[in-house]
Amino acid sequence: MFELIFVLIFVATLLVTGITFMTVLAATGVALLVMLVLGMIGVVFKLLPWLIVIAIGVWFFKTFVHSSSQRRY
Repeated sequence: MFELIFVLIFVATLLVTGITFMTVLAATGVALLVMLVLGMIGVVFKLLPWLIVIAIGVWFFKTFVHSSSQRRY
């Protein structure tokens, strides 16, 4: 939500200062792209603890559980 408010204020500021419409569209596209990338990085950092827990769980399963079940004859 913060990103959307930022982009709307950014576009309004550009329109008020008298910049051409094509420049406003280009600047809006760049701003949306930057906010999209930063939002994705934020989501990765937010999910990082869960990704580490999943990686440890997979390692534990492969090392201890799966290898012991293959030894049965």
